[in-house]
Amino acid sequence: MQWRNSERRFGLAAVLLHWLIAVLFLAMLAIGVTMTRLPLTDPWTFPLFQFHKSLGATVFLLVVARIAWRAGNNPPPLPASLKPYERALAKLTHWGLYAALIAMPLTGWVIVSASPLGIPTVLYGIVPLPHIGFVAGHPQKAAIETAASWTHWTIAVFAATLIALHIGAAFWHHFAKRDDVLTRMLPSRALFRKGNGN
Repeated sequence: MQWRNSERRFGLAAVLLHWLIAVLFLAMLAIGVTMTRLPLTDPWTFPLFQFHKSLGATVFLLVVARIAWRAGNNPPPLPASLKPYERALAKLTHWGLYAALIAMPLTGWVIVSASPLGIPTVLYGIVPLPHIGFVAGHPQKAAIETAASWTHWTIAVFAATLIALHIGAAFWHHFAKRDDVLTRMLPSRALFRKGNGN
């Protein structure tokens, strides 16, 4: 499997970035829901918050890398059978996901910067991430924290919805339309090859 995209399938670099971002986002979402339900005094709360922030920063960097890679590696063309509105929906979903996965870590950074607790962020317990100076020192930072928290949660729901649609569309392409939209993003096509007896 080659690193770069071809006319028929995504290359290894795009495939690895796609699945790594997907797994980390789902983990970040699960941790985010869990940590916000725990009391501040719970011994798991602080490490979960730190790990959530670490995953968020990682997802941000991976999405930026994915967009940069995509800019120099055109994806395989969509099936010719797709209608114009289906092509438009596919593009909107992809770019909506990119936007959400960039905006979520940024709004999270605003939240911790505006928090009155002033807890430092240390990514994976190694790399310190400073607060945003003008946010941390803003006289209305409580209002900023509230707005950023609402925005962060709204974007998370939006991203989760887009991912559900993305997954549904992938299975629809594979099982209903029987094209290669799903298989070309897999590391191996053997399990989904037509005529394999399943």
